[in-house]
Formats: sequence, structure tokens, C-alpha cells
Amino acid sequence: MNYEIWHVALLLATGAAAGVGAGMIGVGGGFLTIPVQYWLLSASGVNPDLAIRIALGTNLLVVIPTSLNAALAHHREGAVLWREAVTLGMTGTVGAYAGAAFASRLPQRVMTLVFGVFVILMALRMLTANIPEVDPVSRRSRLAVLVCGFPFGLLSGMLGIAGGGLLLPVLVMILKFNVHQAVGTSTATVIFFSTGGALSFAIHGLGVQGLPPFSTGYVNWLQWALLSAGSVPMATLGVRIAHRLPGRRIRQIFAGLLIVVGLRMSGAFEYIGLPF
Repeated sequence: MNYEIWHVALLLATGAAAGVGAGMIGVGGGFLTIPVQYWLLSASGVNPDLAIRIALGTNLLVVIPTSLNAALAHHREGAVLWREAVTLGMTGTVGAYAGAAFASRLPQRVMTLVFGVFVILMALRMLTANIPEVDPVSRRSRLAVLVCGFPFGLLSGMLGIAGGGLLLPVLVMILKFNVHQAVGTSTATVIFFSTGGALSFAIHGLGVQGLPPFSTGYVNWLQWALLSAGSVPMATLGVRIAHRLPGRRIRQIFAGLLIVVGLRMSGAFEYIGLPF
């Protein structure tokens, strides 16, 4: 496939927007990077079945340096609970690898419909729940933290997203993090999720015919480089914005984003004819 200047500019701009989102609310920006990659690959003649898998695998690889940069910035603000992040990441990495293995073989339609409805419900819950803005004194169960990692890692790998968007409501509403700590800790956790998922997409795509140049399995290094060039430096800006906003406003922004993602993943936009 041949990249024109506007292809490069679009990937850089998409990466920049994803980086701000990663730093600000702990999401990897897959709701932007996946459809843009899929469209560019398909328009360049790549088989659509391969294009969607490459978009998923490459997105997970982009998340790794982006979230690492954002997590370090959150750490400087004292907003990363590393014990919890590593505990979640241990089981989440295994789940993400398994989820990506499923995604490389199975159709996604029913799964994305369920996922879309789920995130809309979580968004509504975040908007209506009475969530404290301070970290409670009670000690969190390490077992509860450990158990939460696998299922959200599994979804991360299956859907090709970082998983922070799924994990954040759980950290806030179930594990009782305050909003800023939830954003910082989920940002650190998705480094693990994305590593397991990206590795699985790369391995399960080895030897597949019809992949574009610069691909290792279902990971394309050229798209990764362009998206990362935009996302990694902009993640720090997102962190600065996050720590200047009250927790309630971050929850509102995040819930709005979840609703949009849920509608798109469930097929609602396609059903009513919106071009998203």
C-alpha cells in the first residue's frame, strides 16, 4: 500500500487526539485509531477481514508507549497506585493474550453489541452514582483487585482496545478509587493489557497472506510509528488537563465518551445512517 501525504497527516492527527484522551481520562483512543486505520487499509486495497485485525493489533501496540508516558506523568502527580496497577496487570495480560487469540479467529458482531450496551450502562451509572471525590480510608482487597484484571484484559484483547475505558468505572465504583487515582492507575494498568494483546495479534497473524508491508502478523509498524509520533507527546498534555479539572467533570466527560463509543460499537449509528 502507498501512503500519500494526507494519509500521514491523518494518522499523526489521529494519534495526537488519542494521546490527549489517554492522558486525560485513561483511554487508549481506540475509538479513533481503529476506525481510521481500518478505513485507510481498506481504501488501499487490504482485505477488510485483515484490515480490522491489523487495526486492532496496531492500536494495542500504540497504547504501550502512549500509556507509559501518561502513567509517568500521572505518577509525578501522585495519582498512580502501582501495587494495584501491577496486580491488575498480572492477570489482565493473560486475559488480553487470550482475548486477542479469540479475536483473530471469531466474528465480532454479537460481542460488540453486548460490549456497546454494557459501556452505555456503565456510563449512565457513572453519571448517576454518588461517588466520593476523596480516597476512602478502607483497605482494598488484593484478591478483588487481582480478580478484576482477567475479564477486563480479556475484553481488551478481544476488542483491540486498551481497556482503560472498561476498567475506570470499576476502579471508581467497585474498588473505591477517587477519580484522579482511577485515571492514573488505569493508565498504568493498560500498559500490561496492551502488551499481552499486541503480542497475541502479532503471533496469530504470522504467515497470513495479504498483509501490507511493514507488518508482523496483525501489527503494522508503519502505522504504529505514525500514530505513536502523535500520541506519545500529547499524552502529557492530557495529564495536565486532567489534574486541573475536578473529578466530577472528568466523570462527565468520560461518561459522554462511553455513550458515543457504546452507540458506535452496538451498531446504533450504522442503523440510523450516521457515518461513524
